[in-house]
Amino acid sequence: MTLFIALLQQVDIEEKIQNAPDKGYEIGVFIGSMLPFVILVLLAYLMFRYNKKRKE
Repeated sequence: MTLFIALLQQVDIEEKIQNAPDKGYEIGVFIGSMLPFVILVLLAYLMFRYNKKRKE
């Protein structure tokens, strides 16, 4: 169910950048699109490190 909702909320980033009022908005859109990926990578790394230390 959550995946379905996430697919419905997909936003065209290129369209937002083309309609951007200034460069600051473009930077915000870029950061906002990359932030979930960065958080997932950080979470995966922390879980890996925690499990590696727990095993030792």
